[in-house]
Amino acid sequence: MITVIEQTVQARLVATAPKVETLPVTLCYDRADPFAVRMGFPAPATLEGVEVSWTFGRELLEAGVDRPAGCGDVRVRPYGTDRTVVEFHAPEGVAIVLMATADLHQFLARTAEVVPPGLEHLYLDVDHGLAELMRDSR
Repeated sequence: MITVIEQTVQARLVATAPKVETLPVTLCYDRADPFAVRMGFPAPATLEGVEVSWTFGRELLEAGVDRPAGCGDVRVRPYGTDRTVVEFHAPEGVAIVLMATADLHQFLARTAEVVPPGLEHLYLDVDHGLAELMRDSR
């Protein structure tokens, strides 16, 4: 059974300059962390020149393709009828990424096959997490 979903999508990085760059962004979902999705950016798209990934709630992405969602470091909202904006807020500034909503729907459908929304709690390894916490407290 597949437990990790990875999908590369084309995104447009909106910068303060008039140029809008297209870049491949990797979306990742792992059943071992059932509430989260990870979005990875290639080194050329980052200020530091190294690959960067942001992890945020799958539920946030699900909600944001239909209506504005999020109020923290990651915000997601529709942009027109066929694109979705994901905003990443950091001390260095804000990165705005535009993606095709259809690509996000496809990714979310694939994640739902691995862990159906609302059943994430069934896939948590609470014993392992508790053991890790206890190990670090010694």
